Amino acid sequence: MSHDRRESGFKRRTRVAEARATLLDAVAPHDRRESVPVAAAGGRVVAEPIDAPAPVPGYDRAAMDGYAVRASDTFGAGDRSPAVLAAKAAEADAVAPGEAARVHTGSAVPEGADAVVMIERVETVGDEVEVFDAVATGENVGEAGEDVADGQRLYEAGHVLRPSDLGLLRSVGLDGVPVREPPEVAVIPTGEELVESDPGPGEVIETNGLTVSRLVERWGGEARYRDVVTDDPEALREAVAADLDADVVVTTGGSSVGERDLLPEVVDDLGEVLVHGVALKPGHPVCLGQAEGTPIVSLPGYPVACIVNAAQFLRPAMKRAGGTNAEPFPTRRATLDRKVASEPGVRTFARVSVSDGDGGDDALPTATPTRASGSGILSSVALADGWVVVPEPREGIDAGEAVDVELWEVTP
Repeated sequence: MSHDRRESGFKRRTRVAEARATLLDAVAPHDRRESVPVAAAGGRVVAEPIDAPAPVPGYDRAAMDGYAVRASDTFGAGDRSPAVLAAKAAEADAVAPGEAARVHTGSAVPEGADAVVMIERVETVGDEVEVFDAVATGENVGEAGEDVADGQRLYEAGHVLRPSDLGLLRSVGLDGVPVREPPEVAVIPTGEELVESDPGPGEVIETNGLTVSRLVERWGGEARYRDVVTDDPEALREAVAADLDADVVVTTGGSSVGERDLLPEVVDDLGEVLVHGVALKPGHPVCLGQAEGTPIVSLPGYPVACIVNAAQFLRPAMKRAGGTNAEPFPTRRATLDRKVASEPGVRTFARVSVSDGDGGDDALPTATPTRASGSGILSSVALADGWVVVPEPREGIDAGEAVDVELWEVTP
């Protein structure tokens, strides 16, 4: 990449959807897997199909308190002419014709019994049981495998395990579950102006690498949070090359077209720049590339632009590397209280805070922009509840319009 090219600006900015698709085409899911205890598998990605090794329940069980009987012994029973059966000991193992055994909800139905009479429709007289209801075969009985059948397919590869899934896996008798290892993401902050503390004139405390590494962990990956690399071509090249064994390499800073924006040149030298410049605000100078089969996401150095681009490109790339897809962020409906401007052809992410209004139970919450512009103002996103996405065809959104606020920071 020549000096003139770096100084020439962006002649074309790729739309967000096209840029994301181009990046994802360069991402291959890794094949590393491990078995982890079911209790520790929440949020992990299933590595292979999981079938139930046993039915749930593993036996016919009483669906309520009452007496286990043979249904045929109750035919014709009613309030005026109850069926009279011999009372067996509680929780008996078997019921012969003409017998009834006391059972409790969830307990095994004795062998020979095929129905349960509710306790409210039975009266015990000495060693006999009077049954005032006729019951059909299977009535008030949960059959073996009613919840889960033996051999039933529970989850396909790529499913992200939720807390309820862990309960189901435990219920079928599994102690461990095969999952993909978390994707490894190398996070390399760059910039000669970055320091860890006590910044002097012209220096800035490093925050982007910290933020991105924690987002990687929030999104289910393992972050290699590296030391700051200065704006030197050889130092940057060595740093990126050293981490090409990661599933994704992400850099922060130096991704634009200025004199010190060297990452696109480094990526081009190590491999290939796929996209440089995206029709997105804040943060259009993102660079997406690959080297030796490893996707590289070079995020802008301005903090808000860095975060927005991480959510739009890094998150789907690392999810794909981990064997799944990035689900859409949850949204909350709200009314915009001030106009948000946007450039036609550019997808704009307007940071907003959300507050419940006082217009009654049916009124939508109010979305207030924290700042209309300023990709370097970290507080505008850190103090926001989410962002409103203005699609490319629109020239902003007027005050009073109902909008969907993406709650991007509350989901893995």
